[in-house]
Amino acid sequence: MALPDTAPLLVGLLLIFHALGAWAIVEVNMEDKVEVMAGDTAQITCMFTTDEGLGGTTIQWFYVLPNKKRQRIYNKEPMHEAAEQNTPFTDRISLNVTGTAAVLVIRDVGVKDNLEFICVIKTITPEEAEGRTKLQVFKSPTFPTIEAVERGVSVNEEDPSKIGSCSVKNGYPKPNITWYRNNMPLRITPDEVDLKSSITIESSGLYSVQSELRMKVKKEDKDAKFYCEVLYFVPGATKMTESQHINITVYYPPTEVNIWVESPKGKIKEGDTLELRCENNGNYPSSITTIKHQNSGSSVENNKMVRTNVTRLDGGVYECTFTETDNFEEISGSTKVLVNYLESAVITPKDSITVMEEEELKASCNALSSLQTDITWFKNEKLVSKGNSLSVKSATFETAGMYKCVVTVPEMEGMKTSGTLQVNVKGSPQILGPGVQEVETYETTVNLNCSARGFPAPTIMWTTSDGKNLNALQTETEDGAQSVVTFKITSSVKVFCNASNDFGSKVVEFNIKAIVHTTPTTTTTTSTNAITDDTVTQNTSTNYVNDPVQTPTKSPNIKKESKGFVIAIIIIAILLLAILGSVLYFLYKKGRICGRSGKQDFSKRKSSKDNIVVEMKSDNTEEAILLGVNGEKQQPNDQ
Repeated sequence: MALPDTAPLLVGLLLIFHALGAWAIVEVNMEDKVEVMAGDTAQITCMFTTDEGLGGTTIQWFYVLPNKKRQRIYNKEPMHEAAEQNTPFTDRISLNVTGTAAVLVIRDVGVKDNLEFICVIKTITPEEAEGRTKLQVFKSPTFPTIEAVERGVSVNEEDPSKIGSCSVKNGYPKPNITWYRNNMPLRITPDEVDLKSSITIESSGLYSVQSELRMKVKKEDKDAKFYCEVLYFVPGATKMTESQHINITVYYPPTEVNIWVESPKGKIKEGDTLELRCENNGNYPSSITTIKHQNSGSSVENNKMVRTNVTRLDGGVYECTFTETDNFEEISGSTKVLVNYLESAVITPKDSITVMEEEELKASCNALSSLQTDITWFKNEKLVSKGNSLSVKSATFETAGMYKCVVTVPEMEGMKTSGTLQVNVKGSPQILGPGVQEVETYETTVNLNCSARGFPAPTIMWTTSDGKNLNALQTETEDGAQSVVTFKITSSVKVFCNASNDFGSKVVEFNIKAIVHTTPTTTTTTSTNAITDDTVTQNTSTNYVNDPVQTPTKSPNIKKESKGFVIAIIIIAILLLAILGSVLYFLYKKGRICGRSGKQDFSKRKSSKDNIVVEMKSDNTEEAILLGVNGEKQQPNDQ
């Protein structure tokens, strides 16, 4: 349909309606506002009514410029419609008309589209109507970021100090920031709380907001949690988001100073390493901590003091002082240290004591200590007495010796001291062992030992039964003296050990018996006279001859079993001789010796002094004389 063909008709109709005075009624209804998130599609509806219907209706859309002027963005006539060129909406808008509803569609809405839109409805008659709708665009901001002040905040600051800052970006409309302390909102309070905000409009039209909190802090704020809350709008609602919680460092002066012994735990004794620690309930960075020993005046600028190998002089009062360098205010605390001690044991009498035999022995032991002590006496590692006194009513040589007094502190392990006392008992010497001692030996050299007790230490002399003095080595022992003598023996001898001092002497006798190892030899004696018809008399005996070779044996000792050994040898020899004699007699009776007649021709026998020996004994002498048949005398060793 061509517009030039219909135009005259429409103009004519208009003139007729105007002449007749009949005007059409037009009404428009629109929402006050339409809310949409940035980036979404907005739909603005224009509801209208007219008596003429859609055939002669013209629909136009405008938006209001900042200068309050209107700019047409879309035009729809009965025969033609199009978006206006060269507007911000040219490529993003369209119009949907359904019945009496004209919907303006705006795609990819941005915050710059936050404008007022006007819908104008016109009819063929000069009547027209319009409606307005405000398009509200929303953009949620980023998550808020919060930063605490890096340095600490002092409670002594006169003006409010910066606590931190909170920022949120790219929101629309402008987000609101509220500060909280321990879940309580903070409001601006003169000289106490100050809030400063700055707003930035980005090139995109979005808002970025930053807020800074300043306040005067108190000591309690050292544990407070600060955070910010961001309030922003979305279509049909209001939303809120919280930042992270932060804690600030609050510097405050101390109100109390504590000093204590860190080690050792428990009681302190001399020789320990003492460590003291000092702390206060403040945390001022610009401060000086000093620990001072009031007795000696020594001090350290530190919260720790260490003293090694302490003595009782290290005890006393230790003071810790805290000084603020800003205003040089001081606050102090102190503690008292007790160093326990145990002095060296003191024994009375000192070093040694000498008493007469059977006299009473008395000694005492003490050690000065800051704690209760226990005292014990020992001799040869054996407990002999408890308490500080040592008493023996009747001293003997067994009483003499070295005594040790040990002083301990039961309350503290390792706290101990000791001293020694040498006890000497005066008296006549006592020789250890029996007065007469038997010594049997196979050796040619003898070692004799003689020990004697007494004080003063006895002098030991060695003599023999023939009046000879023997040189010997003498050494002193704990309770007397000891001497060892070495000498050669050729025969049995008696040796005397004589121990003497200023109070008397004692003698012990050693009976030394020299034993020579012997081997038995047997000789047979045949009588050539006193021959009878039935009997030939034969005498047989065993003679023990000294073995010229001496067998080495052990060193000389007192040996009683040696006598039994010799007796056993003699008995065995007698038994062997008896058996041998019985056998010879039996053979003689059988005639197997010297023929059946019991006679023997001695003239036919070859005479030889080398194989016929006659043993002759005399009851008055121990010497045996052996004669040959020719009457020559022979010595026993010539056989």
